[in-house]
Amino acid sequence: MPTPYRGRFAPSPTGPLHFGSLVAALGSWMMARRAGGEWIVRMEDIDAPREVPGAADRQLNTLAAFGMPPDGPVVRQRQRGHLYQAALDRLLAAGEAFACRCSRSELEAVGGIHRRCVGAGDPARTPAIRLRVPALTLGFEDELQGPYRQALDTAVGDFVLKRADGLWAYQLAVVVDDADQGITHVVRGADLLDSTPRQILLQQRLGLPTPHYAHLPLVLDATGRKLGKSLQALPVDDADPWPALAAAWRFLGQPAAALDVGGAPEPALRRAADRFDPGRIPASSGHPVSDPAALT
Repeated sequence: MPTPYRGRFAPSPTGPLHFGSLVAALGSWMMARRAGGEWIVRMEDIDAPREVPGAADRQLNTLAAFGMPPDGPVVRQRQRGHLYQAALDRLLAAGEAFACRCSRSELEAVGGIHRRCVGAGDPARTPAIRLRVPALTLGFEDELQGPYRQALDTAVGDFVLKRADGLWAYQLAVVVDDADQGITHVVRGADLLDSTPRQILLQQRLGLPTPHYAHLPLVLDATGRKLGKSLQALPVDDADPWPALAAAWRFLGQPAAALDVGGAPEPALRRAADRFDPGRIPASSGHPVSDPAALT
């Protein structure tokens, strides 16, 4: 029997959901519903200094208002440090990870890519923990972007698993969480496409399954920059979800007539899931929008 589809949406609570986040949420929700699968929400809140108080609850309220409540309880990364530590201990015991006291300036002096520890290595400095990356090119088939390959040793080098300030690195946390939650399909923005080979390498080192990946095109401004929280781009309105929701549907390449706009969003989205066609999603990694306001 095939493994049931289980997708997820994993925002960081650094502010309210913006239009780019809505596109990612809608794309992952539609792919899961179209496959008759589950869709869960995970709060990626391991970077406490960047978290905005109340942002997580506001994001969940927005998802509910836009007709996309998760299937089951919301998982919060800040409560899962014991799982990350267990994975890190395994890598350290196997010699796959190591302590590094290189400073940022020392690494910048040799090109910024860690291939070996450089500099004095102040023993009083709390070390970061890095994954040992061999000379390796790793590729995978993205379900939207096609084949992608990356020379991990020259592109990213020995990457951080736990920061010197004690915070968990995204790459380790996301790999552990996806496996622990049984995620079979990761649908997310193309800004994370180049993180995927690192995550696949970690999955291999930890003996974890590799999910299917599909990276959605990013919403770009006229200059080609990603529309994000820093630009305060297209804030979505919980009280009036349909303009932004319909715009996100069109951005994903779906015909306007296939979405019944009006009324409660959730039943309309469930009806639209049968008409959602992943083959219509633009294959580019980003799509410029010359007038973002015109989308709504």
